[in-house]
Amino acid sequence: QRWLLLWLLASSGIAFFWVKLLPGAFDPFVATKPYLNVPIFLAMFAVGCLLRLEEVLAVGRRWPAVIYGTSIQFTAMPLLSYFIGHAFGFDSITMLGVIMVGCVPGAMASNVLTLAAGGNVSYSVALTTLATMISPIAVPLALWLTLDITKNVNEQFDAIFGAVRFWKTAQALLIQVVLPVLLGFGLCRIWPRFERFAIRFGSHVANLAILWVIAVVVGLNRDRLGSVLGFRDGVLVFGELKLLIALLLINILGYLAGYLSGRVARLNDSMTRAVTLEIGMQNCGLGTALILQLFPGKDYEAAAIPTAAYTFLCVFTATILAHIWSRIPLGAVETPLSAEQNPASLLTQGD
Repeated sequence: QRWLLLWLLASSGIAFFWVKLLPGAFDPFVATKPYLNVPIFLAMFAVGCLLRLEEVLAVGRRWPAVIYGTSIQFTAMPLLSYFIGHAFGFDSITMLGVIMVGCVPGAMASNVLTLAAGGNVSYSVALTTLATMISPIAVPLALWLTLDITKNVNEQFDAIFGAVRFWKTAQALLIQVVLPVLLGFGLCRIWPRFERFAIRFGSHVANLAILWVIAVVVGLNRDRLGSVLGFRDGVLVFGELKLLIALLLINILGYLAGYLSGRVARLNDSMTRAVTLEIGMQNCGLGTALILQLFPGKDYEAAAIPTAAYTFLCVFTATILAHIWSRIPLGAVETPLSAEQNPASLLTQGD
């Protein structure tokens, strides 16, 4: 986890330059596209194995603050993606990817970076857990609403809007996200020996799976991604950075939404740091796989570029933010209000 950004750059760099380094050789990134549901399943299974029973119970015991943070995430991020995407005037395929960035749940890496930032890790894990478990309902609903608004102002979205069937999206998330999480969590509860093995290697499996998904997207979109990043025929030049600027705005404003929501709810500093990172970081590895599954045609492969690019950006910016916060002492913990006055106090009690 400490070197996640470095591994992300290395794996994606290999995928990007594969045909240049080994012309005519077998391309594993393109060849494994039909099987991307496997690494996503493995990643979420590993996440389920790594969930501790007390963290799952915390979701129920501290539900008001957890629901509060999760609702901010599934409200602020889709709206930011929608408005910023339209402000930049993206075409319908790119816009689909930008909207997907805002609609997926929080990233697993946010928990580790919350620890590095001196934030409340249990709150971060609870937010990630709840967002993941409700994703079969929250994600298709967010997609449906934002794409419906887009469809009404842009006829190019007719085909896209028709493809995003609510139950089809929910079923995909239920199978690829919730089911493996429950399987991993249940297996580790009844098989202690496997739990010890999973605790040791689970995070590596999850990270490698997500890295492979992103690398496949890079391999499928070498030419398109090259123009976005500034490459022409393998040479670095000043490229079209409009998409990266838009994604960076979504990321930074997502952090701001998380920070302000923490202050509005009068959360203490450690919890505010946790919700800030949770909202700004999105599980775009899942979003990438979801796009490729819901839109299997070659014409839609470019829609995965925003989700792949956002993975770089959110890990990079969150690492910087966590480093800055690690050098700033936490302020005095606010005296929590009663549960009747402030629901978030249910989470601060006992921490």
